[in-house]
Amino acid sequence: MSSQLPVAPKKPTSRSSSRSAAKSSAASAAHEYQIVFDSTTDRTELAQRALANQTIMDALVENLSGEQRRVRQFSASTLNLVSAIEPGRLVSHIPELVDALYRPEAQTRWECLEVLARVVVFDPDSCDDAIIGTEASLYDEDSGLAHLAAVRFLCAYGALNPKRANVVWPFIEEAIQCYHGDPEFQDMLISVTQFATGKIGTAVKRSLSGRMEFDAKNSKGLIGRRAQAIIEICSEK
Repeated sequence: MSSQLPVAPKKPTSRSSSRSAAKSSAASAAHEYQIVFDSTTDRTELAQRALANQTIMDALVENLSGEQRRVRQFSASTLNLVSAIEPGRLVSHIPELVDALYRPEAQTRWECLEVLARVVVFDPDSCDDAIIGTEASLYDEDSGLAHLAAVRFLCAYGALNPKRANVVWPFIEEAIQCYHGDPEFQDMLISVTQFATGKIGTAVKRSLSGRMEFDAKNSKGLIGRRAQAIIEICSEK
């Protein structure tokens, strides 16, 4: 299957072909947002194409609600790459990204959470509805990447102001406890550190500092150092 977008029909070479050309043009317009999955497509290249062509961008977003799991995953992965380059370009698509948090497969969800973690700073109000959808990934029993992406989004969202920090802190605190021994835990602490540097309010800072005390005292290596760094950040005035 090809990942290329339908091309515009060639101009008719005679009057007899004008009618068929018109039909072809209409069909092309009707399907201008379709990108068909192709596992050989270079996602980085496609991300660049999407940034240069709004039709491709819209197609990738539309694919998030498509029927085929592989197409959803492919499109979500490409949009994640887009957000790493120019996150602001996806702000208008926040509602579709939030809706994609309810897909059954973990990859579509965690890819979209990575995107939301980057775009939330541009329009946090539009991301308010993502909190409920994030729970499915935060508590996904089978995907550590989903856990990590959920924590990243929650930390980015909560760092914006004390009100949002109060909303997400219970989820972040539970994740710290639940996934303490997981391979993703060290990366989670990077996001928690960024959360600590945000506008999270005195009460949340105090609670976060208390939660980190165990690791600061008992964990060796990088985890212990990161826990101590978080405590120091929370103690700053």
